[in-house]
Amino acid sequence: METFQKIGVYWRSFAVVFLGLIGDATVSNLRAADHPNILVILSDDQGWGDLSLNGNTNLSTPNIDGLARDGVAFDRFYVCPVCSPTRAEFLTGRYHPRSGVYSTSAGGERMDLDEQTIAEVFRKAGYATAAFGKWHNGMQYPYHPNGRGFDEFYGFCSGHWGDYFSPLLEHNGELVTGEGFIIDDLTNHAMSFMADQKAAGKPFFVYLPLNTPHSPMQVPDEFWERFENKELELRNRDPEKEDIGHTRAALAMCENIDWNVGRLVAKLEELGIVDDTVVLYFSDNGPNGWRWNGGMKGRKGATDEGGVRSPLIVRWPGKVPAGKKIPQISGAIDLLPTLAEVAGISLESPKPLDGVSLVPLLTDPEGAGADWPNRMIFSHWKNRVSVRTQRFRLDHQGKLFDIPADPGQDKDVAAEHPDITNTLKEAVADWEKKVLAGYDQDDRPFVIGHPDVPWTQIPARDGIAHGTIERSNKFPNCSYFRNWTSVDDSITWDVEVGESGDYEVGIWYACPAADVGSTIELSLGENRLQGKIKEAHDPPLRGMEHDRIQRDESYIKDFQPMTLGTIHLDKGPGTLTLKAIEKPGAEVMEFRLMMLRRVE
Repeated sequence: METFQKIGVYWRSFAVVFLGLIGDATVSNLRAADHPNILVILSDDQGWGDLSLNGNTNLSTPNIDGLARDGVAFDRFYVCPVCSPTRAEFLTGRYHPRSGVYSTSAGGERMDLDEQTIAEVFRKAGYATAAFGKWHNGMQYPYHPNGRGFDEFYGFCSGHWGDYFSPLLEHNGELVTGEGFIIDDLTNHAMSFMADQKAAGKPFFVYLPLNTPHSPMQVPDEFWERFENKELELRNRDPEKEDIGHTRAALAMCENIDWNVGRLVAKLEELGIVDDTVVLYFSDNGPNGWRWNGGMKGRKGATDEGGVRSPLIVRWPGKVPAGKKIPQISGAIDLLPTLAEVAGISLESPKPLDGVSLVPLLTDPEGAGADWPNRMIFSHWKNRVSVRTQRFRLDHQGKLFDIPADPGQDKDVAAEHPDITNTLKEAVADWEKKVLAGYDQDDRPFVIGHPDVPWTQIPARDGIAHGTIERSNKFPNCSYFRNWTSVDDSITWDVEVGESGDYEVGIWYACPAADVGSTIELSLGENRLQGKIKEAHDPPLRGMEHDRIQRDESYIKDFQPMTLGTIHLDKGPGTLTLKAIEKPGAEVMEFRLMMLRRVE
């Protein structure tokens, strides 16, 4: 246990030296006065309709609404139907299948390593870069945020988390315990980072990917009490589908986000950098429940209008006109080129971008809008593709809808516009051929023992169970393995060792007293390590004590770390296997996480 507590100290020392050298090599006396700070706030599962700005009288979001009052709101901004694809499109400026993102868990959420990220662009230009929150684009370095251009990372890399109150998180690879409600905690870290960069005279790029109102539906009492018994004036277009309890919890979580947005703006004012900071706010997909969303068809997971339309607000006092609404369609793919131009960064992309800079619309909405070309924005998930033009949406079934006149997509107008329909069908076929071909055929192993970092986190989420072992839930992201009842059972990971060496192994486990004594073996190729479970640790399931409604995902346990020992690993690919050699009780253990640390 003591050894694993040293991981964070080791990594922090490494990070300070390594990132300091990078900074010295790339910073060219940039100052915030020359290059604006960037603060990107991304909410999780918040629909377009989950803001009072967009007409929802069920809740009040005055701080987010204030961003729009003082800045520009994009009326038709499009993201992906689910979380990790949108994050990838924001980070790369490219459609998510191009970067290898085809799933939300078990490795399919990772961006290919030859993709350039927005953080790499800004760090190369001399910005201090940080991400605080839900990463969801890869856990093991170099897929980890610290390997994708972010100097600082605090949060979790998985797709969802099991508890939002002082949960287990990580800070630059070190496992730590959060402080209080997670959204408040993430905001605190972002504000502290911004203050540090202000003191250092260095511009910052802060990415704040929050993880609410994604389930589990947890929120502090102050916000829940506003909604627990509230009558909702606005309902989903199909009210029989709506779960009122879920809606109330989601709206309470949205008001908590709004409160934290207010704190961020107040911090910028306190630091005297509000005029030197671009604040950008959007969400990653449509709402995660059937609730009011402006009458649009679809919710999270759908390629219809309601599943992919998101708010986008950009505030930059004195540079972006206040109170403007931009009707031209845009998407998450546009944010990298837009922010690079805003910051005066000459963008050199190793691969063609799908997005375009929105700066002409930001700075001169009326003038630029008159000449702004009509374009197509494609939406994709699970081999369903729809395409949006300024006026029409062709859905994944080939039906055409006039969205301004019919946001609910109730009337197919394909017969009335045959030329447009055929053009869009041809565009979809071409897009599928160029973008989707083979995108979900994944042979990428999980990287362990990368030479640039001393640690590797290997969660149950990424493992494959064999025999009687089962997941605690069908959703892998925050799950653990249980029902390990036989020595013939095993858990495996398809891995590639980045550097040969000796690695100390820690395992986060649970085991009742009656089952203590199993001998477990970790192996990779000819190398093996055996150890015995000597101490009982039988924590109860928890998480439900903070839930406002019953969750679909796994409940959690407070797993305990044990040091298994040291194993030698040889560079190259292989199958990492965890199995039991001896099992004196009914079960071996419950498994949540493994950590490897290179022994110097």
